[in-house]
Amino acid sequence: MADLRWSAPSEGGLFELTRRVPGRGQYRGLVFHEIEAKTVLNRVPGNFLPFDWTINPYRGCSHACVYCFARPTHEYLGLDTASDFDTQIVVKINAVELTRAATSPARWPGHPIAMGTNTDPYQPAEGRYRLTRGILEVLVERGNPFNILTKSTLALRDIDLFAEAARQGDVTVSFSIGTLDPDVWRETEPGTPHPLRRVEAIARLSEAGVPTGVLVAPIIPGLSDRPEQVAEVEKACREAGAGSVHAIRLHLRPGVRDHFMGWLNGAHPELTRTYGELYRDRVYLPRHPRGRARPRPTMEDAATQPALPFG
Repeated sequence: MADLRWSAPSEGGLFELTRRVPGRGQYRGLVFHEIEAKTVLNRVPGNFLPFDWTINPYRGCSHACVYCFARPTHEYLGLDTASDFDTQIVVKINAVELTRAATSPARWPGHPIAMGTNTDPYQPAEGRYRLTRGILEVLVERGNPFNILTKSTLALRDIDLFAEAARQGDVTVSFSIGTLDPDVWRETEPGTPHPLRRVEAIARLSEAGVPTGVLVAPIIPGLSDRPEQVAEVEKACREAGAGSVHAIRLHLRPGVRDHFMGWLNGAHPELTRTYGELYRDRVYLPRHPRGRARPRPTMEDAATQPALPFG
């Protein structure tokens, strides 16, 4: 493995590497890079999103979604965007302590905080490290508004915190569910829980009084974009109690494009030419007809924006 950028902070590294921990049992095949982060709150540049602050306790994600927009962030660490992103998981072991310090009432005005804007805060590593749980405990204690976007039913473990936050005020737990087609799910996001289990999670959270939302994303041309496929997801999520449902088509940024196209060439070579034409000169497919004003950004729009490099 190449030298990692965080391994020498005095020479321009990003973090202080504490230790590498090989995964065992259910985590076999993963390597956890436990690091001491300097900060955990990230300021979002510009004003293109409805939140200004994010927290990301993990980098890399073993959900292994072939289209993940956050893959290029691993390049900042000297890791690759393919297998390294899926298996080399950076764990900010001091994230809870940093959150508590950063959100001290004496210094923090209580801005809403978003989680899940880079990699999933409820990816399998959370079952071992419980950093997301610890961060939420701090935010609930402070009465600080937050939003979470996830693909994982592990979020149900923290339903008590979500319910308490909902009683206090502004909180939303959103799930990404791009398809209910089992074949497309297995192919494109092999490390995630079955999409129907995510629909069930929405129902349980809604019954507990927790506001929920759904991102039908990405809608993948030629695989999950038939109108009846999209309608099936929307109907199931509405019936489960989702308060909002937004659909977003696949976008392919540099770094993600090469990885996705390599997968597509092997899994669906019959679509390669079509994708070459669709994405030849663009990252995003058109979302809004010409002449129609673009609506105000939402939490879900975070998934269509470049991932923050040091989140």
